[in-house]
Amino acid sequence: MEVDYLIIGQGLAGSLLAWELCQRNKKVLVVDNGKENASQVAAGLINPVTGMRFVKSTDVDTLLPTANHYYQQLSQYFQQAFYIEKPMLRLLRNSKELTTCQKRLCQSEYQNYLGGINHSDSNLKSEYGLLKQKQTGYLLTQPLLATLRKYFISKNAYLKAELNYKEITLPPLKWREIKAKKIIFCEGHLASKNPWFSWLPFQLVKGEIVTASSIHQISQNILNYGQWFIPLDSHTFKTGATFDRDNLNTSITQNAQSFLIQSLQQAYPRLTIDHIIEQQAGIRPTTLDKQPFIGQHPKHPELIIFNGFGAKGSLQIPWYSQCLADNLLNNQPISATSHILRYNSRIAV
Repeated sequence: MEVDYLIIGQGLAGSLLAWELCQRNKKVLVVDNGKENASQVAAGLINPVTGMRFVKSTDVDTLLPTANHYYQQLSQYFQQAFYIEKPMLRLLRNSKELTTCQKRLCQSEYQNYLGGINHSDSNLKSEYGLLKQKQTGYLLTQPLLATLRKYFISKNAYLKAELNYKEITLPPLKWREIKAKKIIFCEGHLASKNPWFSWLPFQLVKGEIVTASSIHQISQNILNYGQWFIPLDSHTFKTGATFDRDNLNTSITQNAQSFLIQSLQQAYPRLTIDHIIEQQAGIRPTTLDKQPFIGQHPKHPELIIFNGFGAKGSLQIPWYSQCLADNLLNNQPISATSHILRYNSRIAV
């Protein structure tokens, strides 16, 4: 078998990149071990303004319209909704946050993303008010990945297999009996052990989230209070996420569940939790400078990485998928802020 691109990993990065290349009439093969990955665990939250300083995400004015258009196209193609847009209420926790927020509301570049401060909501506990954030929502990552997997299978473009790096030979580039022009590694946190890309400064973080139900109808706003609350329907919600840099495994813990539930009930004291439906844990492939890792290996240009999107993958991956496809097919340059050559001095392979 011969393909243009062998894509390793069917998380959100590998799936959207494979979809993009398929739309450009390239022959791809997605190789995935079939195990749950961080994308399947992630909430898929899109929030243009984040952090204690209420700062717009880097390049959000470009990334957000691209993501919206991308997910709309996928929804139209598969006749299934994948992106749910909902307003977000951010609970202001102290006078400093209130002051910073008031400054942002006066800045023109934030007008499309911030909608004002509400000082009254009997369901929520916020002494300093609630900031309404606009153009927020969440991606239904599990249904999207499952739908794309079926699509790839129908195109003979998916193979469930464990990747052994020792089975890759170059040059000429080959894995088992499959010849490829390029191999693109989209393997999430596993890339930290990839023999060609382990020199990149990943900063892996374990995160746990909880899915639960309430007896009574719940708020239909996304809530941001240090953690997040996402309503899935009138009685079911997700809440997360923890950040653990020490225990990099996918085991769920009672400590994480207790922390998430207590944090939620402090912010939303009127919420009555009926049942814990599910608890999940994943390892985010975050990076040292919070920017993704994209580009050809400096010594082996037939090997490429597309990784490191961390908690902002739902926002970033659509645009970066197009950028990498433009680079591969039309030799368009990759942004210096995301190209792995910014860490070229670290290379040891």
